[in-house]
Amino acid sequence: MAGRQGKQTVRNMLWSMAVIALVAGAMYLFIPHDDSKSPVKRVDYRVELLSARRAAAYPVAAPEGLAKTWKPTSVRFDGTEGDAWHLGFLDPSGEYVVVKQSTAKPSKFIEEATQRAERTKATEEIDGKTWRRYEGQTYDALVREDKGATTVVAGTASFKDLTEMARALKTS
Repeated sequence: MAGRQGKQTVRNMLWSMAVIALVAGAMYLFIPHDDSKSPVKRVDYRVELLSARRAAAYPVAAPEGLAKTWKPTSVRFDGTEGDAWHLGFLDPSGEYVVVKQSTAKPSKFIEEATQRAERTKATEEIDGKTWRRYEGQTYDALVREDKGATTVVAGTASFKDLTEMARALKTS
């Protein structure tokens, strides 16, 4: 008797799970949802930028004149860790681009900021400044050392979009 009752309990549990799965599937199909909308929220980085520009030991860079299709997603300034500036974006195609600056030791900072990308022999001249190309499995990057700080523009975006971001960077 006890064995039969245990089998019924398991059978009832399986039927209950099947009904729940069917209801959940039906809800998913019939409740409107838009998977194309990005759940990442646009951030306003103006206050952090002003604070960083007052506190940092170097000219803090941020883009000016980018199209509205570039979406700022994250911002941080840490005055205790090499005056570390971080400003993240999604480019118009949804790829990630980050601007990072720091007075930390360049070799260590570049390795971390580029996600261990390798330095190449290629350079790019952008507004009269030389940027070194880095290529990696996670990020590609453009890197420039100037005025006591290292600037990295890195991400999953194409070099075309990394260059567009680097070209848009202003320090005032």
